[in-house]
Amino acid sequence: MIEFQQVNKTYRVAGRDIPALHPTSLTVPQGQVFGLIGHSGAGKSTLLRLINRLETPSGGTIIVDGEDVTAFNADQLRRFRQRVGMIFQHFNLLSSKTVADNVALPLSLAGELSRKQIDQRVAELLARVGLQDHAKKYPAQLSGGQKQRVGIARALATEPKILLCDEATSALDPQTTASVLKLLAEINRELNLTIVLITHEMDVIRRVCDQVAVMDAGVIVEQGPVAKVFLHPQHPTTKRFVQESENVDENEQHDDFAHVPGRIVRLTFQGESTYAPLLGTVARETGVDYSILAGRIDRIKDAPYGQLTLAITGGDMDAAFARFTEADVHMEVLR
Repeated sequence: MIEFQQVNKTYRVAGRDIPALHPTSLTVPQGQVFGLIGHSGAGKSTLLRLINRLETPSGGTIIVDGEDVTAFNADQLRRFRQRVGMIFQHFNLLSSKTVADNVALPLSLAGELSRKQIDQRVAELLARVGLQDHAKKYPAQLSGGQKQRVGIARALATEPKILLCDEATSALDPQTTASVLKLLAEINRELNLTIVLITHEMDVIRRVCDQVAVMDAGVIVEQGPVAKVFLHPQHPTTKRFVQESENVDENEQHDDFAHVPGRIVRLTFQGESTYAPLLGTVARETGVDYSILAGRIDRIKDAPYGQLTLAITGGDMDAAFARFTEADVHMEVLR
């Protein structure tokens, strides 16, 4: 659906060229939720705004749905942007208009539907986001989560093929964030909509995304399926994001394990193997003993996963390690 071919963006500031995005190539498959994660200034907002040409690239080519959008003139851009919805961090609702009028605004501007058709479409959208009883309220009368749902309904008004989310949950509390992410996942699944979202929270990526790109200083430093990047991060920036999401300081953890005897390994389970009684079976078969030093069991989007850090002593360790491998469990020897 979206393809960047060596796209870059440079700003001219005080007579100097400041690169916001270095030459970047990436592909976003149709119907997927693609996450961009990075700290402030990493270039993720610039990359997102290049997709709908709110920013003009300094070089490279952007292909969206088979069309070279970098070659579009003003009229083509206007029509193209009707196919790309956008959700903002601080909602960007018009305070003087009702909920229904905010959602209707893109349809009114497009000028292609009658008033009756617009009203019908608005009613359908408010029902989809669970706000059918709030149509006549004003933004000031809504909670943060409700405001963001209005923003989502407005972004869907023109039946876009792509939905861009600019830090859509960072202004919300954890419970509201979870409900908004659940709504986005439903929209992606039901409408087969391609969603690109940017965030600085790895937990948002884990809950809703299929693919993720990690950005640092205008460069994509790591990219791939969320499970692979989240469970086996390679770049230091990615590792920091994962540790922050799990409230883990790896250096402190290694210090805590210094006095623990035996071999220390980290096992990663995915899918149904997450719930299999593997540790007890391996211990009985090979005679090893183990202590669980750290662990977590959760889900990446819809798939369960688990990670356990173990100290293993006694018995036949080589046989135990072979059994873990045979069971399709990823094993990393930490010490």
